[in-house]
Amino acid sequence: MYHAHAHPSAIRRFLEAQSSAGIVLMAAAVAALLIANSPLGAGYDAILHAEVGPLSLGHWINDGLMALFFLLVGLEIKREMLDGQLSTWSRRILPGVAALGGMIVPALIYLAFNPGPTASGWAIPAATDIAFALGVIALLGKRVPGSLRVFLAALAIIDDLGAVVIIAAFYTASLSLPFLAGAALALAVLIAMNRLGVRRLSPYLLVGLILWVLVLRSGIHATLAGVMLAFAIPMERTPGRPDADCTSPLHRLERVLQKPVGFLVVPLFGLANAGVPVLGLPPGALMAPVTLGAAAGLMIGKVVGVFGCSTLAVRLGLADLPAHASRTQMLGIALLCGIGFTMSIFITLLAFPGSPLLQVEAKIGILAGSFLSGLIGFAVLYRAGAAVGTAAKTAE
Repeated sequence: MYHAHAHPSAIRRFLEAQSSAGIVLMAAAVAALLIANSPLGAGYDAILHAEVGPLSLGHWINDGLMALFFLLVGLEIKREMLDGQLSTWSRRILPGVAALGGMIVPALIYLAFNPGPTASGWAIPAATDIAFALGVIALLGKRVPGSLRVFLAALAIIDDLGAVVIIAAFYTASLSLPFLAGAALALAVLIAMNRLGVRRLSPYLLVGLILWVLVLRSGIHATLAGVMLAFAIPMERTPGRPDADCTSPLHRLERVLQKPVGFLVVPLFGLANAGVPVLGLPPGALMAPVTLGAAAGLMIGKVVGVFGCSTLAVRLGLADLPAHASRTQMLGIALLCGIGFTMSIFITLLAFPGSPLLQVEAKIGILAGSFLSGLIGFAVLYRAGAAVGTAAKTAE
């Protein structure tokens, strides 16, 4: 069985923080939509395009603050791979297979709608928004077993790793070799500090800031500097000691970042990017190939990929279902994986950098697909949880 037994305190803190942050993110997304479709819409757009130093406010949020989000994502990936729910191959199989199916099938569905010039948005429906999905689960309380929450978190972490690789490999602009060489040197310094046993965070953060500037100027997306920095932060394993007592630099930085990123950075990103002026759109925008590809990729592709591949892995004997979870609950979790808000919008900005209309079409598809996936997933998990409770009372 897929149990939630490794470092339960770390997992519990992660799930609780992400669930609460997901609820805040929902509020930010709704606020952005309301503002963009009200008389305040023009002022909202003007504020985001206002120049603050070398970048607009929108760029500071998307390229600057989101580097902190990717730093936290990188720290979570590293911790789980070294000493958490993804530390052994037996634990990686089910969420890994589910995440892979949940990236490939949505991309294929998007491409079926967009075989032409808009094919560059193929990765838009490939990522799950862990905070949003766990926020929905938080509303269900004890109707969802803890093993399923851990499974979803593990799946989303692998999903995030896939998204990071996709961004680095497919959404990189023309490269500036001098800045790229400088970024490589900064990364080498970070790795050297790790090998030399430097445990203070301040040197890593200082070199990380330099790395961010160099990556921003190199042509690679600046937020990937956060992931590079995360992988260089030291993490010592402490056998026999509870995770809450762990004082390695990685754990310290992760704890410091969790609330600011969850409750400030990601909601600000949602507030800056979810404001789609639906009322002023051309009539064809709601049925455009990009809109339909993003929505269908999330709503259909995710559930087919995640549920189909995880069911196949269980049928073939490669993995077991999460403990105390039914197939219907797995279906509900697969539906929640269709909530692709943060990373999907982020990839949209990279896929269509010079086309505001295509960005808006993709955002409509993301919002529609995410909303319907969340709503149906909630309903399925609510009914499945009620059925489990009724069965338990009958057994008594």
